[in-house]
Amino acid sequence: MDTGRCLIIARFQPFHYGHLNAVEYCYRNYDETIIVVGMASQSHTPENPFTAGERILMIRESLKWAGHDLSRYITVTLPTLEVNRAAIHFVRQYSPPFKSVITLNPIIQRLFMEEGYVVITPPLKERDTYSGSTIRRLILNNDPLWKQLVPPPVVEIIESIGGVERIKMLYSERLPGYYATA
Repeated sequence: MDTGRCLIIARFQPFHYGHLNAVEYCYRNYDETIIVVGMASQSHTPENPFTAGERILMIRESLKWAGHDLSRYITVTLPTLEVNRAAIHFVRQYSPPFKSVITLNPIIQRLFMEEGYVVITPPLKERDTYSGSTIRRLILNNDPLWKQLVPPPVVEIIESIGGVERIKMLYSERLPGYYATA
């Protein structure tokens, strides 16, 4: 165990087993994990259908369901920013100190490496299957397989907030400025 504090950053739209796999890597290797919910100011769009609060709830309930000690997690939200070196300043401003960054995003990896952080690619869990865009597409197409790709608490939350209907509405409306890629 590294015994330090790491940071993991993603949009979590929605939180799925691939995310849980990466967070569990952090849980096994670090004393504390900062979970950064990125693009927190975005919601109700095809790419970002869930609010920051809904995503935090999905993460928290999934970690409880998985038997994790929640005292080892710090959750922060990061407003929607341009992806550039200045964004690292905002991450530092919104988070307690950390030395390692866990991410699959090659641009985020590069930016943090250039700022001197240890960047680690978490173990992959079938990235093509466990992706937010795949899950949103399955929901859109009424394919119940999506429920097998997210922890049970995420299914409950999405259904309780009308998330299925929200995703269908967002992809059908084609609102100006919102681009559906499912």
